[in-house]
Amino acid sequence: MLRPFALALLAASAFFATLLALPVHADNGAPAWMHSAAVAALPQYDDKTNAVILYSDELIAVQSDGKIRRTVRVAIKILRPAGRSLGKHRFAYDPDTKIISLHGWTIPAQGKDYEVKEKDMPDEGYIPFESGELVTDVRTKNLDLPAADPGNVVGYELVQDWRPYIFQDMWGVQRQIPVREAHYALQLPPSWEYKAVWANHLDVVPSTSNGLYSWSLSDVPAVRWEPEMPPWHGVAARMVVTILPPGSSNSGFESWAKMGSWYSELTRGRRDVTPDIHAKVVALTASLNSPLAKMQALAGYLQKDVRYLAMELGIGGYQPHPASFVYSHHFGDCKDKATLLSAMLADVGIDSYYVIINADRGAVDASTPPAVGNFNHAILAIKIPEGIADAALPAFTVHPKFGRLLFFDPTDTLTPFGYLRGDLQSNYGMLVIPDGGELVHLPQLPPAKGGTRRTAKLALDPQGNLTGDFVEIRTGDSATGQRYRQHAVTKSEDRVKPLESLVSDSLGSFVFTKASISNLDDTSQPFGYSYSVVARNYAKTAGNLLLVRPGVVGSYASGILERKEPRQYPIEIDSPAQYSDAFDITLPPGYEVDDLPAPVDIDNKFASYHSKTELRGNMLHYDRVYEVKQLTIAMDQMEDFRKFNRIVAGDERSTAVLKPSASAQGPTNH
Repeated sequence: MLRPFALALLAASAFFATLLALPVHADNGAPAWMHSAAVAALPQYDDKTNAVILYSDELIAVQSDGKIRRTVRVAIKILRPAGRSLGKHRFAYDPDTKIISLHGWTIPAQGKDYEVKEKDMPDEGYIPFESGELVTDVRTKNLDLPAADPGNVVGYELVQDWRPYIFQDMWGVQRQIPVREAHYALQLPPSWEYKAVWANHLDVVPSTSNGLYSWSLSDVPAVRWEPEMPPWHGVAARMVVTILPPGSSNSGFESWAKMGSWYSELTRGRRDVTPDIHAKVVALTASLNSPLAKMQALAGYLQKDVRYLAMELGIGGYQPHPASFVYSHHFGDCKDKATLLSAMLADVGIDSYYVIINADRGAVDASTPPAVGNFNHAILAIKIPEGIADAALPAFTVHPKFGRLLFFDPTDTLTPFGYLRGDLQSNYGMLVIPDGGELVHLPQLPPAKGGTRRTAKLALDPQGNLTGDFVEIRTGDSATGQRYRQHAVTKSEDRVKPLESLVSDSLGSFVFTKASISNLDDTSQPFGYSYSVVARNYAKTAGNLLLVRPGVVGSYASGILERKEPRQYPIEIDSPAQYSDAFDITLPPGYEVDDLPAPVDIDNKFASYHSKTELRGNMLHYDRVYEVKQLTIAMDQMEDFRKFNRIVAGDERSTAVLKPSASAQGPTNH
């Protein structure tokens, strides 16, 4: 993780942590600005609004020596019990972002105000082990506002001194709750300038007075969670402010080229090859003749032998460690692993370039302004040598200057070299090149490069019980997801549980009689499941008829739009994929087909679905192919997407009707 993103998350009041101690109450009154906000008239909010930010104010005061003082005031009214968590805040700081003062207050609906003094605010180290950080100099000061109950108003005032590595700030005006009134002010010394760019919002013109630039907004709606919505940065309104000192190269980023130049300078000399690194490259590649084989060997080493751990102190939140450090310690974060792989590739004559990216597709698009805070991950773009077929390394684009560039994430331990996991596909990242940087659109793989191919030989008995054998071949994210699930299993007897979870989506009652896994650790090969099942009463009776669902396993229909509330945001699909099923079901003795489901053929820009059930001798044969072609479903496609999924759901529920055969019923008397 890149530090700017982590600090932004911690500092934003939309993110709260569980704290340990309840602060002492005091009789000191809340300031006048909080009381003014507390008595202001409010619009009518619906019953899903747990709280509202009554007042938010940020003042960014820039001094001529480059030091910045940030003053933040926030008042929140709690409307419902679920809003109580908004009384808990974590404020991140490090040696370059010192907290000068912090005060908190509660204004109850009745009674005296409470004040939380700084001595009652726990100070804790911030060690996010879940994201792999081993060492960090980030700490947090924790504020727990008392009586954060419905009807009460809580608030705080933070003063923080900041000496930035980059003269850039981001005003995140939109939150997960509505904002009644929001203000942002920028105070600049004489001759300093700024550039403001809005994302997910129309431009707002500031008022100006003697070097003070002020923006104001009112009644900003909440960003409410929806399933499969774009990430926060992709939907929330914000303003990126670039500060421009006079005659200085140390400024914010006016363009991707300048941002790329800054990162290129930051990484200068970090990819130097030492004798130890060269010796390791020789050991890994000496017996290999082709450039492709050498690339695969070096990438595999970074994926499997260099552990993901982060040490981010000071500028280390942005700057990778030297390749020699990463190699000697056998660990590093995303930018460290990219650095070592780039150095090793250079040692065999293959060029590569950093790509700074957000790990969640949809956070950045072609209109996003250049800012480090938009990104949280680093990968590589590798120049593909001549003579390697396109099909061998499908995750590539053709750059007008550098030719074919393969995008690869050495942090991703289970995605094969040459491929990208779904959330990086069709994403945007900053390509860092020798003369600067540029925003590039990463490739989207063909659907056939990922998905599941499932076949089955099954038999139905006269009582409606189904038995038989399944084989699944998984590639792309479909394979990677199952490998991660299986690697999380600690007991061999639990290996079948991920498979049970998959099959239970389609079969209500079943038992496995055997099951096995293939290619769990060999990511160069498709991952596989083979299993045999007994499903009691699979076919349903209707008089003397049997109703059989030909699509035995596999559920592809999405009910994401079957909600009362209208959709507000686009839908982000996991990855392009192709899912195919071919099932043969032997008919029970004494039965024949009376009716078959109609074939289905639908093809849209975002997906296609084709299914057919037919009789082949004494077997029902079911074929279907579902293909995901588009990763973002735009708002103007929602109705088509809803109709598509309803058709798929109908086909998945459709049944073949079996009746007793004439021979089984005996001769007919006339």
